[in-house]
Amino acid sequence: MTDSVSPTPGDHPAPSPDFTPAQRARGRALRRAQLPWALGGRLTGLALALVLGLTPAGAGLVSAAGGRFGGSRTAEVLAGAAALVLLGRLAQLPFGAGARSVRARFGLVTQGWAGWAVDALRGLALTLALALPVAFGLYALTDRSPEHWWLPAAGAAALLTAALSFLYPLLVEPVFNRFTPMEPGPQRAALLGLAERDGVRVRDVLVADASRRTTALNAYVSGLGATRRIVAYDTLLSTADPREVELVVAHELGHVKHRDVLTGTVLGAVGAAVVVALLGLASGWDPLLSAAGATDAADPRSMPLLAACAALLGALSGPVQCAVSRRVETRADRHALELTQDTEQFIAMQRRLALTNVSDVDPPRVLELLFATHPSATRRIAAARAWQARRSPAPEVVV
Repeated sequence: MTDSVSPTPGDHPAPSPDFTPAQRARGRALRRAQLPWALGGRLTGLALALVLGLTPAGAGLVSAAGGRFGGSRTAEVLAGAAALVLLGRLAQLPFGAGARSVRARFGLVTQGWAGWAVDALRGLALTLALALPVAFGLYALTDRSPEHWWLPAAGAAALLTAALSFLYPLLVEPVFNRFTPMEPGPQRAALLGLAERDGVRVRDVLVADASRRTTALNAYVSGLGATRRIVAYDTLLSTADPREVELVVAHELGHVKHRDVLTGTVLGAVGAAVVVALLGLASGWDPLLSAAGATDAADPRSMPLLAACAALLGALSGPVQCAVSRRVETRADRHALELTQDTEQFIAMQRRLALTNVSDVDPPRVLELLFATHPSATRRIAAARAWQARRSPAPEVVV
């Protein structure tokens, strides 16, 4: 068992001298301004899914969409899936725009509204490119076996999740950012040397043109096996000290070293299979089918019901996923400290990330438990100091 580097989960770190009252207030103000938009978007999306899935409204939408393309079963499946995706995106659009406006007021947005709209369309196109084949395959299985369709579908969902994890850096990331190899020099050599010292093989060091959209700082290690590469935001490279960049990358290498991406992919695949199995149970329950206006799982009008159940499962599992993520991030922080042995620069890096990203460095505990995927900045800094204290020799007592 490894030691935890974070304070006891129930504890609340005392205010530290690392952030001034003004800096704390700024991060708190951004969080308070964004929260209504973030919560509103989540609740609206969930409410829409439940209304469409648990009432005949969703069945009517699928029938109407399919009727515009001939009314065949295939038309209902594909047009119905597209209609559900489009309606969901439209419902989320005002909340996304509101959150963007808030972030722009705090200086975190460099992209204009036109660029934001183009990104939204790109995201929609990617979602449709995935959702339509999935819906077609799913209802091909339900047509063959309305009662046991979920057995092969669960296996297919697990395989698809694993495939997407591998293909994401190759097919999806380039849609939203341009990546260029980092120029040869001390910074590139230091990052490759860090990976080599850590025993992590990386293919290249790339620079993402994040400054086209944001002033936020970030870096990550992307891909599996032969596709693995270190990616640094150009904003990080132009703002942070070289040693701070190394600390960020050391944290990301910790995810690779502990196989977090692989473990996450496996857990995601298992989770996808479990969700499909639960959907199979829901689609066989007559009261739910009746409420949704569908006859059985093979009826394309059951699609909104399946989407509603999936949305509800996702909402209920969110806090658990966040808790697991915070533990994983804590372990990656410890790895960065052990790899670099540089507590001072680690703390400097955490301060820079928090201040540049206008983070709430000490959010309310309930929000952290429900929504935070990373420990707060004050917790991470306190954990780093605790790690350092455990490794510092005790002072000799002279008698």
